[in-house]
Amino acid sequence: MDRPVGEKAPLVLRAHHLLCIHGFQGMGYSAEFVATMARIVAAMRNSAPLPVRVVRGLDTACLSCPHHGETTCEASPTSEAHVLGIDDRVLARLDLVPGRVYEKAELIRRTRERVRPEDLDELCAGCSWLSYGVCQEGIARLRGGADRGAPPGSIHRKGEREDGDVDGAQG
Repeated sequence: MDRPVGEKAPLVLRAHHLLCIHGFQGMGYSAEFVATMARIVAAMRNSAPLPVRVVRGLDTACLSCPHHGETTCEASPTSEAHVLGIDDRVLARLDLVPGRVYEKAELIRRTRERVRPEDLDELCAGCSWLSYGVCQEGIARLRGGADRGAPPGSIHRKGEREDGDVDGAQG
């Protein structure tokens, strides 16, 4: 589909990554994944408008993960079903339609209003990152209105662009 000149292509983001962005601290599956996620987090945390296509499945971040296959997560035989389950729970909690484009401010507002730190135990059940506590801390900051920037050094990586664009955004 053609977009008007100057209109940004939507960032493609899987539903559960809408929660991950608030707790991201520069940890990840590979250096490439961390760099990509850092750019996504920077784009989602800055004040510039950004359309986001919410999906149930592989997204821009996943394409930098060493575990991605052609169309699914291949970290283990059960990983695809596991991450889709998390996506489904987040879609339901935030009342989102997969494939639809939302403005990032709306997604952040819904997350702030509908997700509490203690909800992550259910929403993200089985996620290996939960034990670090950074996701719960990130949601707590968001709900307190303090999530306007990341901790020092956690999102400024090579390749991050000042305008908030994320390399590899798909539309």
